[in-house]
Amino acid sequence: MGETGKEHGHRTGTGDDREQERGHGHGHGRGHGHGHGHGHSVSAEADRRLLTGALALILGFMAVEVVIGVIAHSLALVSDAGHMLTDAIAIAFAIIAMRIAARPPQGGFTYGLKRAEIISAQINGITLLLLSVYFVYEGVRRLIEPPEVEGAYVVATGIAGIAVNLAATWLLNKANRASLNVEGAFQHILNDLFAFIATTAAGVAIWLTGWGRADALAALVVAALMLKAGWDLVRESGRVFMEAAPAGMNPAEIGRKAAALEHVVEVHDLHIWEVTSGYPAMSAHILVAPGADCHAVRQAAQRMVHDEYGIDHTTLQVDHAPPELLAIGEAEAEAAEPHCADAHGPAHVNGRVRSGDERGSQGCPGRRHIRFPGAKRLSDRRP
Repeated sequence: MGETGKEHGHRTGTGDDREQERGHGHGHGRGHGHGHGHGHSVSAEADRRLLTGALALILGFMAVEVVIGVIAHSLALVSDAGHMLTDAIAIAFAIIAMRIAARPPQGGFTYGLKRAEIISAQINGITLLLLSVYFVYEGVRRLIEPPEVEGAYVVATGIAGIAVNLAATWLLNKANRASLNVEGAFQHILNDLFAFIATTAAGVAIWLTGWGRADALAALVVAALMLKAGWDLVRESGRVFMEAAPAGMNPAEIGRKAAALEHVVEVHDLHIWEVTSGYPAMSAHILVAPGADCHAVRQAAQRMVHDEYGIDHTTLQVDHAPPELLAIGEAEAEAAEPHCADAHGPAHVNGRVRSGDERGSQGCPGRRHIRFPGAKRLSDRRP
C-alpha cells in the first residue's frame, strides 16, 4: 500500500480555498476552542486604528502620572505608570505584529508570518509576569516601611486614570479580541483599569485616615492582577507554540467521529494545531473499505470537522485499506506487512481508540482486526 496518486492511493491535501473566505478572524475556529467572546468580524485596518487611538491615550496620561506619582511619593501611582508603559509597549507590539502577520506567504514561510501575533502575545504575558514580581517586592517593602503619601494627589490622579483607561478599554473591546495579540493588549489595559480603581480607593483611605500602608496594599492588588493576566497569556500563546490542539477542542473526539463515518475503517496520524489564534488546522490519514469512494469520504470528513469544529484548513490522506489490514485472527495479523513505516498517535477504529502501546512496533498492522460493512459507494448518497 502506501501508494499516492495510483490506483487506490488518494493523498487529498486540501489547501482549502475556503481560507480566502475566512476574513480577519480566520473563521470561527475559536468558537469551538478557547475564545474570548467577540466573534464579530473586524477588519485589520479597523483594529489598527482602534489600537492606535488607545496608544495615544495611554502615552499622554502615563507622562502625567509619573510626574504626580513622584510628587506624591505614591508607589501605587508609579506602579500604575509602569503598568501603563507596558500597556503602551503591548499595544505598539500588537500593531507591529498585525502588520507583519498580514504579509503573504513567501519563500520558506509557507503560512506567512501569522505567528508574529503569538510572539507579541507571549512578550506581553512575560512583561506582566516580570512586573508583578517587582511590584510584589516593592509592595512588601512599603508595608514594612510605609512612606508619607499625599492622598489627595493619588485620588485625583486615580479618577483621571479610570476615565482614560475606560476610554482605552472601550476602544480595544471593539477590536477583534479573538486574536491573542489583541487580547494581550486588551488585558494590559483592563488590568490597568482595575489598578486605578484600587489606587483611587487607597488614596481615599490615605486622605481620610492617613494610613499610608493602603498605598502598598493597592500595589499588591495590582501585582496580583498582573500575575493572573500574564500567566493566562503565556499559557495560551505557549499552546500555540507547542502546536497543541486549541483549548476545548478534543482530538480524540474528532478522531472517533471521523472513524464513525460510513466506509471508514480507521483514522490515525491525526494532528490538530493552531497556526495562530483563531486559525486551527488538521491533518490525518484515513483508511476506507475497498471499493468505497475515497473522495466522497474525504469530503464527508472535511464537512464534519468544518461544521462541528470550525476547522477550515485540512489536509487528509485517504487510502483504501488493503486486505492484509483487514485480516481476522492473530496468524494472518502477524504475517501482514506494515502499512505505515512510522505510525504514531492513537488509532481510531469503529468508535474505539487504540494507543501506540497496543499496536506494538509495527505501526498500522496492530490495528487490523476489523470487520466492516459492505462497501457501498458514498457517491450514491451525495446531495
